[in-house]
Amino acid sequence: MLAAWTLPAAAAEAPDAMVKRLSTEVLDTIKADPAIQAGDVNKIVALVDAKIMPNVNFTRMTASAVGRYWRQATPEQQERLQTEFKSLLVRTYSGALGEVKDQTLSFKPMRMRPEDTEVVVRSEVRGKGEPIQLDYRLEKSGDAWKIYDLNVLGVWLVETYRTQFAQEIGAKGIDGLIASLAQRNKGGATAKAN
Repeated sequence: MLAAWTLPAAAAEAPDAMVKRLSTEVLDTIKADPAIQAGDVNKIVALVDAKIMPNVNFTRMTASAVGRYWRQATPEQQERLQTEFKSLLVRTYSGALGEVKDQTLSFKPMRMRPEDTEVVVRSEVRGKGEPIQLDYRLEKSGDAWKIYDLNVLGVWLVETYRTQFAQEIGAKGIDGLIASLAQRNKGGATAKAN
């Protein structure tokens, strides 16, 4: 009992340390699993659900992508938007995950103040060819850090989808966006962000 009083409290994991740990776990899993490398969507979804989603504020990510229309959506529509957006992202990036062979991640020095509650962790994917910029926006949620946006090659994911989603909602409403996402996901083809 006395030992509990004398041990320092466990420090929360720093945002860059969390992203490094998560990235290493995901890359190691991909490299060790031939089915994922072959593009097995079910295996990729399981990996995303097990390793990535617990570290993502997906509600914030979806709300940011939907933009001002998020507040107009019913709770049921918000839930469906999250489900379809997650499926879209998994399908979009499953091909890229299947291409992981000998890539490594290199992290840039972290700059943050102790009181910061939102930070950007900057990294590069290195392998054959030019390095690929891969940055993460994180927010502090309690004692943990959660990812809420990604930047690939200078393009922030949420901003890209916000433009597309606003156009679809303007033309067909929130239910129209949900139906459009569901159709794209049902098609099974790898979707591409513009």
